[in-house]
Order: sequence, then C-alpha cells, then structure tokens
Amino acid sequence: MFRYKRFNNPILIQPTRELPKWLGIIGAGTIGPDIAYYLKSAIPDLKLVLIDINQEALDNAVDRISAYADKGLSRGKLTQEQAENVKQNILISTDYQALAYCDWVIEAASEDIELKRKIFSEVESIVSETAMITSNTSSIPAERLFSHLQHPQRATVTHFFAPAFRNPAVEIVDWEKADGFMLEYLRWLFYVTDKMPMITSDVVCFMLDRIFDNWCNEAALLLEHATPAQIDYVSSNYVHAGPFFVLNLANGNPIIIETNSLQAEIEGEHYTPAEIFKTAGTWETIKPGEQIELDSSLEKEIKDRLLGILFSQSVDILDREIGKAEDLDLGSRLAFAFKQGPLELMREIGEKECTRILQKFTRSKPGMPLPKQAISAYTNFKRFILLDELDGVKIITIRRPDAMNALHDEINDEILETIKQYENDPDVTGFVITGYGMRAFSAGADIGKFPEMLGDKEQSIEYARTCSRLLSYLDTCKKPVVAALNGMALGGGLELAIRCHGIVAVRDAWMQFPEVTLGIAPGIGGMTVPYRRWPEASAVFHNMLTKAEKLTADKASELGMFNTLVDKHMNLVPAGVWLVKDLAETQHQITDEAVSIAPIIREVNEPLSAFGQRLSAEVIDIICNAINNAAQAESFTSALEIGYEAFGDSACTAAASEGISAFTQGRKPDFVESG
Repeated sequence: MFRYKRFNNPILIQPTRELPKWLGIIGAGTIGPDIAYYLKSAIPDLKLVLIDINQEALDNAVDRISAYADKGLSRGKLTQEQAENVKQNILISTDYQALAYCDWVIEAASEDIELKRKIFSEVESIVSETAMITSNTSSIPAERLFSHLQHPQRATVTHFFAPAFRNPAVEIVDWEKADGFMLEYLRWLFYVTDKMPMITSDVVCFMLDRIFDNWCNEAALLLEHATPAQIDYVSSNYVHAGPFFVLNLANGNPIIIETNSLQAEIEGEHYTPAEIFKTAGTWETIKPGEQIELDSSLEKEIKDRLLGILFSQSVDILDREIGKAEDLDLGSRLAFAFKQGPLELMREIGEKECTRILQKFTRSKPGMPLPKQAISAYTNFKRFILLDELDGVKIITIRRPDAMNALHDEINDEILETIKQYENDPDVTGFVITGYGMRAFSAGADIGKFPEMLGDKEQSIEYARTCSRLLSYLDTCKKPVVAALNGMALGGGLELAIRCHGIVAVRDAWMQFPEVTLGIAPGIGGMTVPYRRWPEASAVFHNMLTKAEKLTADKASELGMFNTLVDKHMNLVPAGVWLVKDLAETQHQITDEAVSIAPIIREVNEPLSAFGQRLSAEVIDIICNAINNAAQAESFTSALEIGYEAFGDSACTAAASEGISAFTQGRKPDFVESG
C-alpha cells in the first residue's frame, strides 16, 4: 500500500533528527498563523520566520499568535512560561532570504500550482539541503508541486485542518520521490506535538478532502430539490454541523471550486463543482441543533444523495489504497466532526441498504466509483486499536484520541480478540497495552448503556460482569500482558492497567478512581484487585476509592505497583517489551486467599473528595463494605462478585441517578439532596 511501511504507533519510530529549531511559514493569511501557533506552543524555544508579501498581513498574524497565547494562558492550556515562549522569537519579513536558517519550511499560500512551484524553487535556493519543505495544500498532488526541485526527496505535503492549532488531524503524503525516513520523522514529530498523522498516497485531494469537499459539492447539487437549511438539517444525522453552515464558517465556496475542478480535470467531469458556487455568497441555513419540519420523501432523497457520495468516495479510497480504513473513519470524525466514520456507518446500515444507496447514486451520477468488493470487506477492520510487533512482543495501542482513549465494548473486544489470536502463537512472547498520544493511557470507560439500567440492581450486576470479560481473560492469560502507561489512567482504564501482569509508566503518569464523584462504585475489580495484589498499600487505595484521590507514578512505584518508570515516552514501550520477556516464565494469577488490609477511616462530617467536592455518604458506605467483604472473601472469584453486587447496589441509589445525569449534562452533581 505504502512504500515505507513502519510501525503503526509513531512513538515506536526512531527519529532521524531532532525537533526543529527554526521554522519558516510562508503565508500569513488564514491557516499560516494557526500552524505557527500550534508548533510554537508545542516545541519549546522554537524560532519562527513568517513570510508574506503583505506587511499588514504579517503584523496581523503576529497579533493573532499573541492573542492565541493569551487565551491559552487564561484557559489554563499554557503556562506563563509557555505563553511567553510563543510570543518570543518571531521574525516577520517580505524577503525569502530570512528563511536561510530554517530547518523546516511550510508553505501555506493560495492554491495556485504555478505560484507554489515558484515559491518552492526560491525556498530551495535559500535553505540548506537538509531542510524539509512541505506544503499545506488540500488538493494538489505532491508530484505536481515538487518534482522540479533539485532535492525533491526532502519535500512533501503536510495537510492541516482548520483550526490548525486545535484540530488534531494532519495528512502526510507519500509520493514517489519522498524520502521514507523523512515521512517517518514527520509522523513522529506530529505525534509528539499532539497531532494525529495519517499517511495518504499522492492523488488529487488526498484522502479526507475527497470526503468533505464532495459532500459539500453534492449538497450544492441538491439545491434544485431542497434548501440549504433542509439539507443541513438532514445532514445533522451524520455530522455535528451541516455542509452549508461549515461553508459559511470557512468561506468555503472558492475552496470547493478549486478542489473539485482539479479532481474533475484529473478523474472525470462527474466531479465538476456545482455552478452555484461561482455566484453564491453566504448560505441561508440553520445552526447546528436547530429543528425544521421536512417532508419524509424529500428527507429520504437528501439522505440517499449524501450517503451515496459519502459511501462512493469511501470505497474508492480503499479500493485505490489512498489511505487506511481506520484512518479514514478516525480522520472523518476528527477533521470534519462526523458523528461516525463512513465505514462504521456502512457497517451499521448493512450491506443490502448500502448497495441500494450506491447503485441509486451512481445511476444518477455515472462515473462515480462503485465498490469492487463486498461491503463487508470495507467494514471489517480494527477501528480503535493499532497493532505492532517489537522483538516478538505484540504492541496493542488504544487509539481513540477524541475521547482520551476511553474504553467501550468494541475496544475491549478488539483487545480481547487480538490477545486470543496470538496467545498460542509460539513466535509471540506476550503483549504490551498502551494508549495513543502523550497524555492518556485511558481516561476511563464510556457510560454506554448504564444510564438505562439505573435502579435495576440485577441488570447492573450483569452489566458489570459483561464489562469485565477482557479483564477476566487477562487473569488467566497464558502469556504476560504489560500495561505501558503513557499518561493518565482513570476508572476503567486504571482497572485495565492493574489487571495486566506488570506495569511500566512514564514518570508524569497518574491514576484515579473518579467513580465515587459520579455516585457509583468502581464495579469491575477496582474494590478487589489492588488489595489482593498490593495489600500493604491498602490505605492509599481506600483514599482513591472513597475520596477520588490521585496517585502519582512516583508514589505508585514506591508502593511496588509499577515495575519500571521511564522519563521519556519513546522509552516506554521498549521498557514494556523488556518486562514481558522478564515475566515470560512466571505465574500471573491473583491470589485466591483472603488479605489483611488497613482499617478504613470514615469521615465524621459530610464526606468530601480529595479536591473538596461533596460526595454521597450512602455510596461511600457501599464501597467501604465491599472493600472489607472482598478482602475477606475466600476466593478471588467471589471477591469480584462482591464488587459486581456493590456496583448494582450503587446503581439503585439516588446519588447514582444524580451523578450520571450531571455527567451527561456537563454539570457538577449535587449530592446534598440525594444523600
């Protein structure tokens, strides 16, 4: 598929150079300053050279970067030192000679092929032979932009999505002359600066703009049957903001003309942009969430057309190997706020309905791609984990960055299926489970269907048992499984980590059981497992479970919970691999015997969390009783059952109803009334 296939998780890449020290950006208009702010805030002491032919645009860009830094500081996203670093070391110029010391130059000028080629020729004549040159184009193939250069191997497309300082998606184009080591370095660089890099092949519009630009173009072609408001309303089934709302927001009409005209030139007139884009200004539409009445037959026609273009482009991307299935789904969610990835949507709708929609669509638009395989061939892939191998150890990476790698049933099943697949493979020593990114191993578990079970004890108990299927399997897994904590591990994420046979962590990782702040008990092992594995730390676990107290990696290491701490993220997985090999000949079972634990000291006054939040005394009593009873249980299995039952008891409290309602509504719970 791609010429330089490496690790799926970029943190495993060994970078061939350091982070850039001098960054050049050409274009001080819309996206250039946003890219500058993202990199300035992510790379300490980065020096920026901003180039534009318009001095006023340069001055405005500096003001904008400074305003971003002030806003980041006020919102707690930047420290005072970081904000000051962002504002410093910015050089603006109308002279390309100012780029001479840059080790990376990003072009963010207008979408004009000849202009861009001229820019790259001038840049190449100024910068060193080792400097990288990339373009932010959304549609022009890299071959057209860089093939004329003397050193084209150090150039490619790095396509950002608006707003570039916040949107994590970025496409990296793998084209014929690009150096593979540079592409891998860019993947690593974007990863460590909190982006989501996705490799695409070198075709017009790459991968993601094929989805959204054609979605918008099809919406415009529908205007002969419906209004912008009606189309946006129907599209809200699939995206958080309709195509016309987004076009207004991004002044996107000219972009669709440019991208679809290029796609029509290269791939056929069926991609020709709608004529109305040439004369339209602002669209009269609705805001996200607004309701309108709509005839059911018109609604069905709009749905069929929008899904037709979405599915047609998606199967074409996979048939032509433009990008990977998991990147297509994730990128659509991240870059364009689709509620589901298109392939996930195809799986949900089913083969029969997808086939009907695609055949109807291509009859109305001859030339549009049809699937070359069964629909199931496009939808059968791991959506939420990445799989790598390092020295005979399988590396499972939880990749759900839009939810801080929070767990749900499908993630648990993908991990479980992978472990079962390789557990009996003699060439596999064991497994390392880690989280994608630099911040979170897993921020807990999705609430899922739990709100529907509030008040039903037996159903809640069964729900806890079902959610434990991966964890229960780890208890008897034949080969060692190590958790590599790349950041925070909360709730269900922490329960997964402590059921692994060993734990390695970066030094700034931390853990927490926040369930008590939601009025529920951590029912899938949190009240049992830590006490049976590290009983001498029971007093610490008491506070974690009844006060939601955080536990730092250093403290956890002192308590004997962690096998290894590392200072750098890139050393984490190798440390996990080493530990897997060390544990290969050891037993992994958690003790079946009762354990002695420290007494639980209960609050005399109203119970408060470690950070001062009022808690439910009733739920704390349920947790404390479960901790004591589970510790005294004569088998590990019966101890787990005590935890499941306590979870069921907590689900029947008024506090659980208030806590879960508050969570779903985005407010703080009030346990004064509920008790």
